[in-house]
Amino acid sequence: MSIRVVVADDQDLVRTGLMMILGAQPDVEVVGEAADGPAALDLATRLRPDVLLVDIRMPGLDGIEVTRRLAGPDVADPMAVVVITTFDLDDYVLGALRAGARGFLLKDAGPDLLVQAIHAAADGDALIAPNVTRRLLATFADQAPPVPVQPLEPLTAREEEVLALVARGRTNAEIATELFVGLSTVKTHVASLMTKLGARNRVEIAMWAYDTRRVRAS
Repeated sequence: MSIRVVVADDQDLVRTGLMMILGAQPDVEVVGEAADGPAALDLATRLRPDVLLVDIRMPGLDGIEVTRRLAGPDVADPMAVVVITTFDLDDYVLGALRAGARGFLLKDAGPDLLVQAIHAAADGDALIAPNVTRRLLATFADQAPPVPVQPLEPLTAREEEVLALVARGRTNAEIATELFVGLSTVKTHVASLMTKLGARNRVEIAMWAYDTRRVRAS
């Protein structure tokens, strides 16, 4: 089954390029396009795509606000949103992730990373461009609340290991290789972490790890 995607970007050339890259994938179908924030919100609400790819700077409503309305903490049925931008700014990254985005990419990330991000978001996972992951999580840690939320149940030793690797931006496959376990085992641990931490995706898991100082910026 194809991953249904809506692409929202106010620059015609960029939007067309993104659609061409995604449309060339055998398991991705671009079902709509929008050139401003209100149109993106309306289209995504009506079509309910598997993933909304949205630019952070758009007329009417910016990508962060669109993300918040479709995937924010108060949304009962959050949509998978991947935010894409030209600007590598911490405020943009953190704003998008706090609004509920499952991915954050720069427009020069390249086709492969773009496709990976779409697949990750559709699978309930999250992907952030590697060149911003560590810095943005460190910035989040500096701005974290003084009393972090504690897990519903204590984490196991293995879950602590997986937590640290997720926080460092490792993929499930990389974690499996590093810990000498199967991919399904890693997915089970990640799912358990999400439950215990009340996290919706691995980005929130990573934020919690830095928030609680289980992992420190380096």
